[in-house]
Amino acid sequence: MSRATATICFALMSVLSSAQNDKTSDAKNEEFIDGLAELMAHSLRSPILRTPDQYGMQYEDIFFSAIDGVPLEGWFIPAKGSKKLIICNHPMPANRYGFPGHLDPWKMFGGFEVNFLPEYKILHDAGYNIIAYDFRNHGRSGQGNGGIVAHGIVEYRDVIGSLRYARSRPDTKDMQIALYSRCVGANSTFVAMDKHPEEFKNITSMFALQPSPPRAFVKTAMDNANIPNGYELFDEAFKKKTGYVLDDFRPIENSKASTIPTLVAQVKDDSSMPFHYVEEIYNNISAKDKKLFWIEGTDQRFQGYNYFGKNPKVMLDWFDKHFK
Repeated sequence: MSRATATICFALMSVLSSAQNDKTSDAKNEEFIDGLAELMAHSLRSPILRTPDQYGMQYEDIFFSAIDGVPLEGWFIPAKGSKKLIICNHPMPANRYGFPGHLDPWKMFGGFEVNFLPEYKILHDAGYNIIAYDFRNHGRSGQGNGGIVAHGIVEYRDVIGSLRYARSRPDTKDMQIALYSRCVGANSTFVAMDKHPEEFKNITSMFALQPSPPRAFVKTAMDNANIPNGYELFDEAFKKKTGYVLDDFRPIENSKASTIPTLVAQVKDDSSMPFHYVEEIYNNISAKDKKLFWIEGTDQRFQGYNYFGKNPKVMLDWFDKHFK
């Protein structure tokens, strides 16, 4: 493991710990802040370990461009005879398959694997075509913006690219479309809706799984680590790496742009951030048809990404309700 990766892992393990540490040295504080800033600035690419055919689904490797030209890669999983399509994206630092959290050096989120394939299988068997793609700087997609992760304010270009791609394929251009957007994917979708509402006029619904303001994670991490002025120090470190500060990322405000039916789901006892941030996102959504679902029985955020592969009823009911 490289020193940079080790620093990132140290930071993330600290983020997820609720232990107080009043005696942390200035050097350790600096290492913690820099490691967390590095992860949030550049993510950590993770490999695609599973494919749809391992779950009995035929699929096509696809590639298309974001609206600024960044090359994106993904899968198209067809459901024979269906005119219903769900476009799926992913959290940071995952990819279209999930996240290899059971392997080094990706064990910082609890030490277990996140696997989206069971969800795709459930949706496919229910009659949905699926497009699942990797964001820029993740999975097998290309690098954009110098490798910087902007938590939605550039990744929205990927969201719109996926919509335009779906509308350009002869076999999907006439399909009804819904969105399944996770974490930074949900944030990116809200930004896309804000900037280009015309792209979402014919979208039937959206499932936003764990949309979250980056500042919520940082504040929780700094509170847990008992670092004086930690939030301000993080902003300084992050700006040196990216040119952005945390207040540049505003999913709470951006969510107002969602006028389509929107389901929001979140681990209620998420140890990495208080749930009221997600309530604010949900309350600000403009859609009259919206629902908030709390995932309970765990305090681990990444277990929320496995939840609907084991408990699909809420997800299926939502999509089934909104496709004609």
